[in-house]
Amino acid sequence: MANAFAALERRCPDRIEVPDWQQAVADGRRFLAQWGEQAAALEWTEHDLFGLHRVPENSTASYRRLSRYDETGLVWLLRGRPVVALRVATAAIEHKTGVITIYRKNHKPALGPLGDSLDDLK
Repeated sequence: MANAFAALERRCPDRIEVPDWQQAVADGRRFLAQWGEQAAALEWTEHDLFGLHRVPENSTASYRRLSRYDETGLVWLLRGRPVVALRVATAAIEHKTGVITIYRKNHKPALGPLGDSLDDLK
């Protein structure tokens, strides 16, 4: 995890806005200080924490990697909010209002039309 974070600190990834990158670096630093050892013990991977969608070959200049929630690591979604619990497959993120959002590292569906489901592909 330390290597992935060091790489993130060195350079803003392609197709990421600088303020989003700066926030992810700050959030990553805070997350690793508080949860790094537990995340490793629970087998959270670098991709689970720092992953981003690969930029499609024929993407337009307006393509935003953070628009793909299903391929976005936890740190990119924190946006200054703290993780208050970490489990094998989930992280609890607390909002300023006290509301808790549960991030699932697996089985994150891509956003699509209402009723769109992987079951529709069977």
